[in-house]
Amino acid sequence: MSVPETQTVEELTVRIGLLMEAIEAQRSQAAAAVGALQAHAAGLDAVVRDEIRATLEQELRALTEEGQRAAHSLRHAARAAQLSRGAWSAAIATVSAALPLALAGWLLPSRGEVAALTASREELTERVRQLAQAGGRAQLRRCGTAQRLCVRIDRSAPPYGEAADYFVIQGY
Repeated sequence: MSVPETQTVEELTVRIGLLMEAIEAQRSQAAAAVGALQAHAAGLDAVVRDEIRATLEQELRALTEEGQRAAHSLRHAARAAQLSRGAWSAAIATVSAALPLALAGWLLPSRGEVAALTASREELTERVRQLAQAGGRAQLRRCGTAQRLCVRIDRSAPPYGEAADYFVIQGY
């Protein structure tokens, strides 16, 4: 910048002084603006922290509630499973106890049938005794080519009858 020659040193000094005052005023305004900006930034930092904290607290509360609901559901499911397991155990125990009783009732004879079978056995025992006395122990078989009925006799016993044609059956 070229200085006109007509200006004096005093005028230049005044002008430089005014410029320096303007620079100082600008610098103080800039410093005030920077300070206000820093204060505003600090305020924003606190606001952001508060918002983050509030959001985090809200999310943690929601997560805690969800966890409590899940725990409640699991306890409910465990109780239901325990009741179901108990019911199945009782059912299996009942069937296990009832099955042999049902089979015994179905397969074993009743008291009346046992009494009838006992009477029948006694009657048959008496008939077998009677048959044994009447020759039921005789050893019979088919003999010869004609397959005639034969009996085993006691050769040590004497023959009987008018023609001595009767023999004692062995075992009598």
